[in-house]
Amino acid sequence: MGYIMFYCIVNPASKSGHSKEIYKLFESKCKEKGIRYQVIFTKGPGHAMHTVNRLTSKDVPDDKKPFNIIVMGGDGTLNEVISGIEDFENVRLGVIPLGSGNDFVRDLGFQKKTEDLIDTILKGEVVRRLDIGNVHYNNMTKTFSRLHDERISSDRKFDVSCGIGFDAAVCEEALSSGTKNFLNKIGLGKLTYGSIAVRQIINSIKTGCDIETDNGQRIHYDHLIFAAAMIHHYEGGGFNFAPDAVLDDGMFDLITGGDMSLFQIFTTLPLAFLGKHYGKKGIHHIRAKEIRIKTEMPLWVHTDGEVLLKSNDITLTCLKQKIALLS
Repeated sequence: MGYIMFYCIVNPASKSGHSKEIYKLFESKCKEKGIRYQVIFTKGPGHAMHTVNRLTSKDVPDDKKPFNIIVMGGDGTLNEVISGIEDFENVRLGVIPLGSGNDFVRDLGFQKKTEDLIDTILKGEVVRRLDIGNVHYNNMTKTFSRLHDERISSDRKFDVSCGIGFDAAVCEEALSSGTKNFLNKIGLGKLTYGSIAVRQIINSIKTGCDIETDNGQRIHYDHLIFAAAMIHHYEGGGFNFAPDAVLDDGMFDLITGGDMSLFQIFTTLPLAFLGKHYGKKGIHHIRAKEIRIKTEMPLWVHTDGEVLLKSNDITLTCLKQKIALLS
């Protein structure tokens, strides 16, 4: 196959600690096929992002390109990898999902067997190109998440969704909660978000919000619950927030909710799991390439479930077919 290097980014904590077993399968496949590889085990928040940023530098000689990067982990590890890529034109990405949510792969039709998925990735052929998003923090507060990178940029990439308000608050609590670790260990990690969501709804901050898109659409809420710019169909461990999303058209599906009573929220949320929430009171769905969201009070912002800080002013931009997938 000539000089082809596969860099494997492994989150050793994913799959309740069983990711190393799957990496060993990947390693044996590489040896069997005579493929060069290098493994990097992540050591904490920000490590995958900074490692990939170094690996994909535009200063790397052309004979070391393209960069084949395999991600073994959950949506958070994948988000760090996407956020760290410098030279997108020369990156081909393979994803082996090992998280508790795995929203990125839910609508991609990946092979069920990990062995088959590895075989597909190691062919080194681009099978599709997908959109990613960029969030720019127009205002960065000093209220940081309990788990955050040491270095926070005013821009962050995302591949599934970016949200502000309720869904981000759920993610922030889940990321630093013992609940998620406990449920993961007993194989019920998907319950994490649901159990935390009820508490967050009841205690949510009520604040006004104005949303404006590049095509002139506007939404105002006196009391925002959440706003989520979706690339994929699912977020939050399987909530079908954007059932009609197209993954490569350069457009977000923006789903927002606000000015709803507790009763309306609790009757609509289960419908969102099924993708049946469009048209319900307080729910809006619009499509746009660029979105600006301004809130009266700073709220948590998440990118693919990763929460760094609170902001009251963000701009979201969809980058069409920016990433090439090997899987």
